[in-house]
Amino acid sequence: MAELIPYPMSRLTSRMLRELELKDAVFDLPRRAFYAGDARKDLSVHFHGATAASALGPAAGPHTQMAQNIVLAWLGGARVFELKTVQILDRLKIPRPCIDMRNVGYNVEWSQELRTEESLEEYVKASMLIEILQASGKIPSESGFGPHVFDMSVGYDLQGVRGDKVRAFIAGMKDARAVVERLRPQIPAAYKQYRDLNFRTALSNSVTLSTFHGCPPHEIEGIASFVMEELGLDCIVKLNPTLLGPEEVRGLLWDTLGFTDIRVPDDAFAKDANWEQVSAFVTRLDAKAHSLGRGFGVKFTNTLVVENRGGFLPASEKTMYLSGAPLHVLAMSLVRRFRQHFGAHIPVSFAGGIDKRNFPDAVSLGLVPVTVCSDLLTPGGYGRLRGYAEELVKRMDAVGASDIPEFILKARGYAGENIEEAMLFNTESYVQAATVDPRYAKAKNASLPKKVGSQLVLFDCLTCDKCVPVCPNDANFTYTVPASEIPIVKLRRDAAGWHSRTEGTLSLEKKHQIANFADFCNECGNCDVFCPEDGGPYVVKPRFFGSRAAWAQTPHQDGFFLERAGDVETVHGRFSGREYAVSVSQGMADYSGAGFRVRFQEDDPLATIAGEAAGDVDLTYFHIMNLMRRAFYAAGTVNYVNTEN
Repeated sequence: MAELIPYPMSRLTSRMLRELELKDAVFDLPRRAFYAGDARKDLSVHFHGATAASALGPAAGPHTQMAQNIVLAWLGGARVFELKTVQILDRLKIPRPCIDMRNVGYNVEWSQELRTEESLEEYVKASMLIEILQASGKIPSESGFGPHVFDMSVGYDLQGVRGDKVRAFIAGMKDARAVVERLRPQIPAAYKQYRDLNFRTALSNSVTLSTFHGCPPHEIEGIASFVMEELGLDCIVKLNPTLLGPEEVRGLLWDTLGFTDIRVPDDAFAKDANWEQVSAFVTRLDAKAHSLGRGFGVKFTNTLVVENRGGFLPASEKTMYLSGAPLHVLAMSLVRRFRQHFGAHIPVSFAGGIDKRNFPDAVSLGLVPVTVCSDLLTPGGYGRLRGYAEELVKRMDAVGASDIPEFILKARGYAGENIEEAMLFNTESYVQAATVDPRYAKAKNASLPKKVGSQLVLFDCLTCDKCVPVCPNDANFTYTVPASEIPIVKLRRDAAGWHSRTEGTLSLEKKHQIANFADFCNECGNCDVFCPEDGGPYVVKPRFFGSRAAWAQTPHQDGFFLERAGDVETVHGRFSGREYAVSVSQGMADYSGAGFRVRFQEDDPLATIAGEAAGDVDLTYFHIMNLMRRAFYAAGTVNYVNTEN
């Protein structure tokens, strides 16, 4: 299984600022996709005592695990970050592929893939990188569009949350001074002016409790009580769509929306807390929070457990987790039921099938935050976020609202001035409309991404570049090489000297090529879903490693590692399990592999070759690796392979 490898603070900083300067982009997101607020609107919201410049944020999941993910979401206008769930078991074996976004959205991935201490460092790095961007003056924003909130997510049982590992993580998020001071000197000398920034060290004071499917109600209440009483945190309890009960869940899925192929197993309802249990502990926890002076709220919803019948995710997994359009209707139905019972005084956060069209609707219900995952896994990726804020501003303009409270009052025809009454009115109005909206039904969510029937190969493809933004970790990227005809030449040495034979050519014709940065690729499979060709970019395209150690530790994977020492540039390559190395300095190349070690002039190997070989020396791999060396070390290039060119 592929493991994520965090990128060093020094290289993240260099990559980020050099790319901004040279390409007017950050982590492959172009400036045109940045969102920095609207001078005419106040989009800010309150979240358990904190202010965020927008209700929008990425949900706990693949978009809030690595530092660069969080920076990308921030650039797109997200301001509330529900961080990836941390738990005591941080060495999980997650099946691959784990994400299927062909239409509505399924996954079998549910917890952090980093060590707990790595998760803490990634979140601190993300916070520092955001502050560096703000201090640089190169990402100007409208007044008031700065504040953001990090909301922790922990799970999945009381024993784990009480454990030293999770408690150390929480303590580090509440007071990150030690990590900040360790990372501060890692900011490269070229950007040393940022080393003295007064970096934020109190990163989070709230936690969304991910109880996962099947957690007993007394356990949920126990964890929430513990984090409020003993850890001094505001607490949001994330609840499951099974709370609607089997009759309503299946009625909505099958009869109303037409998803008759989606099957929710009976034990999903039997294991989860029911409505009576949840309403009872919510009442008690709300009272406890008031007595402690802490914030308390609920989140709708977690994903829905369904039978794995899709054929894309591993057959070893009997169940998978539903997201996307049908989950939106289920989750909104729960918001309505909850507010019918409790009114609007208990804060509600939301995740479930959010996109730019329904984001303003969710905001009009007074939901904070409104978080998204599935939509960001579709073509456009983080670049889709800007449209959320723009759509909200458009809807605010339509009703003459200048801030979010005014928008809640005016959005759906409420005639009074009471904000809580407006939230209840809007909830009833919107949920009725969404339930019968055809865009959430199967007929509008049944088509699959187009496949053209061709097979991906190492070089050249349709270059649609869909695989780049759909990767939540920014693992796929493009690089430029000149159109080339690489001769397939093999050399052999005998008593008379070196002899060559040519066995065809390898053509590179496209304007650019696709590659994969192995350290950030967890083989989730999402790029394969949207690639028009077969094979999967993360499997077929050149895979580059961030360190020699990472390359050496994965002998089962073909790939490359580039390094530079002085004027010597070296490429280590693995093709079909066979390892090769090319080092070039001042026009001379050293080329080695199993059974040979030779040296020649880079531009004329046939006439200048010298060295030893037990059999054929295939120059094809030399030409491929040397082409990559030139491409990645060319002046002005910026990528994860080369951050300091």
